[in-house]
Parts: sequence; C-alpha cells; structure tokens
Amino acid sequence: MRKLAAGNWKMNGTRAALSELEALAQAHPTPSVDILICPPATLVQPAAALLADAAVAIGGQDCHMARAGAHTGDIAAAQLADAGATAVIVGHSERREDHGETSDVVREKANAAHDAGLIAVICVGETLAERDAGHTLDVIGAQLAASLPETCTAANTVIAYEPVWAIGTGKMPTLDQIAEVHGFLRDTLAARFGDSEAAGMRLLYGGSVKATNAAEIFAVANVDGALVGGASLREDDFSQIISALQDAL
Repeated sequence: MRKLAAGNWKMNGTRAALSELEALAQAHPTPSVDILICPPATLVQPAAALLADAAVAIGGQDCHMARAGAHTGDIAAAQLADAGATAVIVGHSERREDHGETSDVVREKANAAHDAGLIAVICVGETLAERDAGHTLDVIGAQLAASLPETCTAANTVIAYEPVWAIGTGKMPTLDQIAEVHGFLRDTLAARFGDSEAAGMRLLYGGSVKATNAAEIFAVANVDGALVGGASLREDDFSQIISALQDAL
C-alpha cells in the first residue's frame, strides 16, 4: 500500500492560503507517498482546480449522511465529489464533541462517502479520562464496531487514530501506546473484513504530529501515515512531515 500524509486545515484558511497548496505541489511533484489536504469547504473547489494536474489530492472535512435535502448549512458527499474532492474526514473528535455525533451517525456518513465514490477517513480515539481508566482499547473497539459500515474496503477507507487529549495540545502517547492501538486496529479490522482487506487499510496516527516527532512515529509498526492538523497549514512544515514519511519507506 502507499503511505498517506493527510492534512486537516479545520476552520482555517481563505483563498490566500491556496499559495501554500501551490508551493506544496511544487515541492512534491512525484512523491512516493499519497498526499491529501482537507481545507474548509469554501476552498475545496478552487483547491481541486488549482491542483488538478498535481500529486496533491483534496478532501472535505465532513459530509452529511443524506444525498440531498433540507439540511441548511450542511454539505453532501456528492457535492464534495462534484467540487473535486476525492476523500472526506468523518467522525473527527471535534465533530463528535462539538456536534454530538455518535458512531452511528459516523457510520452513515462513511456510507454516504462511499456511495459518492469518496475515500472515508474515519477517526477514532479516546479521551484522557478513558485512557487513564485503562479503557482505551474498549473505547476504540466500540467506535470501530459502530462507525465502520459494511461497505469498507482497503480502497475506500482509511482509519485515523487520534487520541482526543493529544489533538492540538503538544501531548502524545508513547510510541509503545501508539503501537498497541495500531496493532489492535489491524487485528480488529482483520477479524471483521478479512486479512487481505485489513492489511491494505491505511492506519494513520494523528495528534500533535510535527516535523520533530514524525520520523519516530512513522517507524512504529502499523502506522501508515499521519492525519496532521496545525502543521499542515504551511508548506514548509508539512513538507518535512511528508519527507519523514518517505524516508520511512
């Protein structure tokens, strides 16, 4: 499988930020890993148009579970695809927390993404209280069971492990803890979808990933890339993470 460096811009960026994407594409004309940037919805179409001939793909940060309808302010997976997106993040902890999204909702959103021909980047992760209580694998197992639809394949699904307490805090699990969770993810996926599909599903780590720690994270077994937040906003920062991933091949 090809490794994946994915960037989640969250609620950051205006059209002026497209210059960072142009610089990113110029810095990596023929990368040996896949590169995905998920900008805010307002930038999906111009970003996809700008990078139409580049090796940097564009994705959305969320989609509605319905194909269309009376859902003011929401965006359908088909609309993202029409704008040029090839993937969409679903189930990010900020959506689960800020908008009360359950794993059942995440599953329906992933289904909608698949129906629209998009790769679903499905996020799972525990809170600090859950980790301290020793419930990390139980929480993640339950999220996987409920968040992943039966339509998941190695081609249309990426799993991102993002400990809630590590996102944007500068804190992160130990390498052994990352290895434990990613090994659990692989085994759980194999039990449900079969060894072949599970072996091809990319497992990303996310949560305070930056240039200074990327190399050691990518050396961990079953880590197939990263879902990066703030460090993906600038080309020079994200390029160092991409280079670390390429060096890990």
